[in-house]
Amino acid sequence: MTTLPILYTLYLMKRLGRISAGISNFPNKIILGVVRFIWPKDRRRRYRSGILAVFFVAFLAGNLDYPKYWNSFAEWANPKLDAIDMPESVRKLDRWYALKKADDILNIPKFFNLPFSLGLDLQGGLHLIYRADLSQVNPDNYREAMGGLKDVIERRVNLFGVREPQVLIQERGGDYRLVIELAGVRDFNKAIELIGETPYLEFKEEISKEESIGILRNVFSSKESVTDEQLAQACVNLNPELVVAVIQIKGEDPCFKSVVPSPLTGQYLEKASMQFDPNTNQPIVLLELNDEGAVIFQELTARNIQKRVAIYLDGIPINWPVVQQEIAGGSAQISGFNIEEAKILSRNLNAGALPVPISLVSQQSIGASLGEESLSKSLRAGIAGVIAIILFMVLVYRVSGVFGVLALIIYIVLLLAIFKIIPITLTLPGIAGLILSIGMAVDANILVFERLREEISRAKDGKVDFLLVLSHAYERAWTSIRDGNVSTLITCAILFWFSTSFIKGFALTLGIGVATSMFSAMIVTKYLMRLVGEGRLGKKLRLWVR
Repeated sequence: MTTLPILYTLYLMKRLGRISAGISNFPNKIILGVVRFIWPKDRRRRYRSGILAVFFVAFLAGNLDYPKYWNSFAEWANPKLDAIDMPESVRKLDRWYALKKADDILNIPKFFNLPFSLGLDLQGGLHLIYRADLSQVNPDNYREAMGGLKDVIERRVNLFGVREPQVLIQERGGDYRLVIELAGVRDFNKAIELIGETPYLEFKEEISKEESIGILRNVFSSKESVTDEQLAQACVNLNPELVVAVIQIKGEDPCFKSVVPSPLTGQYLEKASMQFDPNTNQPIVLLELNDEGAVIFQELTARNIQKRVAIYLDGIPINWPVVQQEIAGGSAQISGFNIEEAKILSRNLNAGALPVPISLVSQQSIGASLGEESLSKSLRAGIAGVIAIILFMVLVYRVSGVFGVLALIIYIVLLLAIFKIIPITLTLPGIAGLILSIGMAVDANILVFERLREEISRAKDGKVDFLLVLSHAYERAWTSIRDGNVSTLITCAILFWFSTSFIKGFALTLGIGVATSMFSAMIVTKYLMRLVGEGRLGKKLRLWVR
């Protein structure tokens, strides 16, 4: 009697163990099923799935490029779908009732109508002029400061080199100005925001008590009741509003002075980050200076031990800590903010602290220098070029050329969608380069087709497996395709890393075009040719090449 419960317990434990093992393996089974669906074991199904995915992505990209027809169809179809009124006899059927309730499924979605970003020559934009304040800069360093200012502004409005702004330096009688032209921007407030409220950061050291009294005495000379001790106390109990007011009246800071001979400004800033003080748990902004800035900061702290060093932001002192010891390594911190203010400050400083302060003096709209006529001519030239390439590929390479043309169309559609999503500014030279890249995009296919022609010509009596010949053609052409495109990509990376503005944009667009053309040639064309080549057409080798 006692053995039955024991045996039954052991049986239940065994069953529970199997159930728990099945539950634990359930996620693995799901993952394995997804992998098998995306990458099936059967090679033909794998190629078919890959081609269907490519055509689906190309369909989405095409409607992103030009969504007019699809969106017009959706506007026509959605009211008709919403007006469906099912009879009661049909409504009782769960299948139809579920479809009626699935309004989100029945309603055809529309595609985003994103505009192409055009350059100044095609659509115009805004013309802004900023005056640079070089009063705190050594005259010998004017050009260097303006060059740094130009680089910072370009980095702000042209991070990836695809907006193609015009940023120029002008000098008139010692007055330095920065001329900025932004394409496609009509809102002046948006343009100023795009350039950014980038703070002007500067470290200053304390001046002597006598100098402070002298500057303040000239301001408060009419007030005989103000003593020298009270004037000196004004800098001890620093009031930022008082400092700004005195600077506006006298043009001199009554409490602090710039570092001599080279002011320690934001141009030496390498990185800013928001952190929390471990002692007070208050947000702080940690600054890291580059090597040159670290040397200047170390010298500054070394000669100001037990004195204050003020941190100015946009000409206003925001922090004036007492230096306890010489600080090496180029690290400093700013406190006195809430979390949101610290985040904004660190973000703006990382975007590029201006080496000199600037002020907007002029703003105006500018029209397109070339206009719609040049754009339409370029588009007509592009269409004519694509038609010529299609005819060449089909006439010279026959069936292989047809698949090369399909891959080329997918390449164009995907490339235009990428240009819209980033977005990349298209100028007239850029459009010419795009048209040229379309012609260059078929070079990988041509290499493969020529290899395929050589392999087929070696066939004896045409009794050669087409798939085997095609595989050999791709293997032998791949090294040339790989070396040519990789060398181009390396060149693009070097240009993008070491250049600025227009060259950086050209490098990025060229790199995107090369990568997309490799995908279209080595994936799309190959998969299409393998799928069709497994049928009857694969036995007629002479139809594939000339």
